[in-house]
Amino acid sequence: MEYIDIFITSFKDYARYVGNEVINPHWGNYLYWLIGISLFFYALELIMPWRKNQPKIRKDFWLDAFYMFFNFFLFSLVGYYAVSNVFVELFNDFLALFGIENLVAIEINTWPVWAQLLTLFLVRDFIHWNVHRLLHAVPALWEFHKVHHSVEQMGFAAHLRFHWMETIVYRTIEYIPLAMIGFGIQEFLLVHLFALAIGHFNHSNIKVPLGPLKYIFNNPQMHIWHHAKHIPSKTGVNFGISLSIWDYIFGTHYIPKEGRDEPLGFDGMDKFPENLKDQLIYGLKPHKENSK
Repeated sequence: MEYIDIFITSFKDYARYVGNEVINPHWGNYLYWLIGISLFFYALELIMPWRKNQPKIRKDFWLDAFYMFFNFFLFSLVGYYAVSNVFVELFNDFLALFGIENLVAIEINTWPVWAQLLTLFLVRDFIHWNVHRLLHAVPALWEFHKVHHSVEQMGFAAHLRFHWMETIVYRTIEYIPLAMIGFGIQEFLLVHLFALAIGHFNHSNIKVPLGPLKYIFNNPQMHIWHHAKHIPSKTGVNFGISLSIWDYIFGTHYIPKEGRDEPLGFDGMDKFPENLKDQLIYGLKPHKENSK
């Protein structure tokens, strides 16, 4: 009954949260930050497009726009948030059997706020970089990740076009490391907004010279090669989410030339579903085409 109560309470709480986000704009409102940041990068794409021959409303623009709101809000609203809270409670109860009350190994809540935020950003981004590599290296996970790589014309909204199973994979793997340094998954709005802005930037149809900063922050001219159809590695390149530095450190960077007009996607794109319904269930059944 305890777990059922957690599920019901969590479901209701998240429904109230979404409703409040919609009707009450405020500085901590993630929904309107998502809309504002998206409009900002879309405006840049219209004013200073890198690929000038790409349509202003590119192929699958509206599909990607739906994915943005589905992956950030609707997926949790239909049950993910409630189910994940139940599993967290189950996991904590399992740890309690061994006398472990919490996973916190490093008490950083006494650190200056800037140090806490920087630590969360770096640790989380490095975890995501490693998970991203897994999505390419493990055939079963690559099937889900194909949704993100099915983009044929790049734009800011492609950032959040990904299969709902990726949310489960990322959150499951990052839970313990972040819990060990005293962070909950949804904490610190500033870190999430910063990562959101960089992710939109990476996928945008713009060119902004970063100079030496390109070795630290991901950017469209680097990330385009991650989506390129023809690359030397079958398991992908340029896995950086917010930071490019991990790829330079571990030798997974690849920028052979300007990739403005590189064909995007993967082998077998002609067999990949274009409609939302089939994409949402893609990967749940085995497919033969599981290599990039």
